[in-house]
Amino acid sequence: MDYLICCTAALIGSGLTLFSGFGLGTLMTPVFALFFPVEVAIALTAIVHFLNNIFKLILTGRHASKQVILRFGIPSILAAFLGAFVLKMVSHQPALYTYTIAGSLHEITTVKLVISALLLFFSCMEIIPKLANMQFDQKWLPLGGILSGFFGGLSGNQGALRSAFLSRAGLSKEAFIGTGVVIACCIDISRLSVYSSQISANWANMNPGLILASTLSAFTGAFIGNRLLKKVTITSIQYIVTAMLFLFALLLGAGII
Repeated sequence: MDYLICCTAALIGSGLTLFSGFGLGTLMTPVFALFFPVEVAIALTAIVHFLNNIFKLILTGRHASKQVILRFGIPSILAAFLGAFVLKMVSHQPALYTYTIAGSLHEITTVKLVISALLLFFSCMEIIPKLANMQFDQKWLPLGGILSGFFGGLSGNQGALRSAFLSRAGLSKEAFIGTGVVIACCIDISRLSVYSSQISANWANMNPGLILASTLSAFTGAFIGNRLLKKVTITSIQYIVTAMLFLFALLLGAGII
């Protein structure tokens, strides 16, 4: 069942992320968190996300805008380091509160509250029109890189912010997708360099087969999405998944998950 859930999320998320900020990281983090501690789930998502982005880079990277990458990508790389270090620090904080339900112990921790709040915020960015349609002038590209990189390093959720800033950069559809993929790769490299010690420490408890299967499913989603390369009507999917993310975020923040 864990393979079915993770592979389905990877397939759908990878396909969707070519067309909007809503995608792989948003779906895979809570799915992996069903089977692993939340900080480990973020690191696992980063591995799948990075490998999938390398594949998408081959498909679309040639269309990327070098100017936008320099103005947006460099700040995002630096900020991703900071976000990843913040995650590393808060994941080692002791439980804020513990309680039992039906004899089962539950803990409310700092890292769960932080990730829960970010999942709620980025889910809102997908379904609330004013947030979903946010666009920023090109002069704010460096700021966008900082915000996108920081939240990417902290929680893995940064595509929606990236899209909001890049949508006014005067890019064609192909350049928009290609530039986003290059920047996402840069952020993934930054945060994985910080997560590496955590990944090594927890590797024995991870499931390499599940990571491989999820990555291959993500490749398939990216390939299908690239073949379509047009605006797909995904509103109904977004609402369904967002409702599920809201429920997951609330359960995570409450320490139930």
